[in-house]
Amino acid sequence: MTKDIYTIIPNVQNLVEEIQTDSITSRSFYKGDGINAILFAFDAGQELSEHTSSKAAILQIVNGDATITLGNDTHKVSTGAWIQMPPHLKHSVYADTSLKMLLLMFDSEKAIPESK
Repeated sequence: MTKDIYTIIPNVQNLVEEIQTDSITSRSFYKGDGINAILFAFDAGQELSEHTSSKAAILQIVNGDATITLGNDTHKVSTGAWIQMPPHLKHSVYADTSLKMLLLMFDSEKAIPESK
């Protein structure tokens, strides 16, 4: 059967159905083939303070508005925004509204597209 070789999630947003008041919730839903996938749900005003990761990553804003800091640059982003980050880049996420954000982390920097 081919369904043993792939993973399908009909709607990533539904992995965290309700955003908890004054909190950040995360749900890891895939780990394998050098990729970890996590859905974050932020209540408005919640923040992941500045940090780094040893892994390359992609952020996808699934729903809501956020202020994302990448190094010394600050960006206002909304639903549909896509961000690629190399390892060790200082970054933070502030939820301007209720926010759902997909994080993909890669074991190898070669696993993600090059910046153009």
